[in-house]
Amino acid sequence: MAWYKEWFGQDYLDLYSHRDQEEAERNIDFVVEKLGPHRPRAVLDLACGAGRHTEALRQRGYRALGVDLSLTLLLRRPALPRVRVDMRDLPFAQGSFDWVLNFFTSFGYFESERENFRVLQEVVRILAPGGRFMIDLMNRQRVLAELEPHELRREEDRKVEIERWYDAATCRINKRITLRPHAAPARTYLESVRAYDLDEVVVGLRWAGLDVLDIFGNFRGDPYDRDSERLIFVACKGA
Repeated sequence: MAWYKEWFGQDYLDLYSHRDQEEAERNIDFVVEKLGPHRPRAVLDLACGAGRHTEALRQRGYRALGVDLSLTLLLRRPALPRVRVDMRDLPFAQGSFDWVLNFFTSFGYFESERENFRVLQEVVRILAPGGRFMIDLMNRQRVLAELEPHELRREEDRKVEIERWYDAATCRINKRITLRPHAAPARTYLESVRAYDLDEVVVGLRWAGLDVLDIFGNFRGDPYDRDSERLIFVACKGA
């Protein structure tokens, strides 16, 4: 089974519980400032996870919909309008959304580049002419410079062991996450994400039919450089 079909469940939510609603609100502050000035008719939160960003958008009055493959994550906030989908085949008509948002390195999951860039083709298809796409990726240069091969955390009711390595042949950052509860058998998950550099993303966005408008290094809106926290693109579908 593909790693992303196993990993995004309750254990994932517990491990990343520090990513809270306050962080999501700051992210949406950035989106509203950088994707404006026109208010979108509809917003898609692509790979929405537990729906933090979808909720933040809807609380501000945006007509936002979240989509994800994980039923466990989608059920975290059952009152929000969300749909279970595979991002390579989005069940929406051409031009349905004015904004598509993709947070927290939710791109590059698939083994082949054809599959990964199929996602971009789908984004372009469902964007209205002049629509905006925001994609938030890891900064490959910083991640590789700071890669910690082994991490061991001792929590109140378990140990968390994380092994990390970079596969230069596939350009993927890999993690093996082992959870060792005190009173239950250990559980192990794999995470494997393609790490792109800036030029690769620019080429991919242009290939799909998107014009790059801005590149940022964090959600405070600072310019990107090799030491930036993130690699964030704002792109536009041509009118």
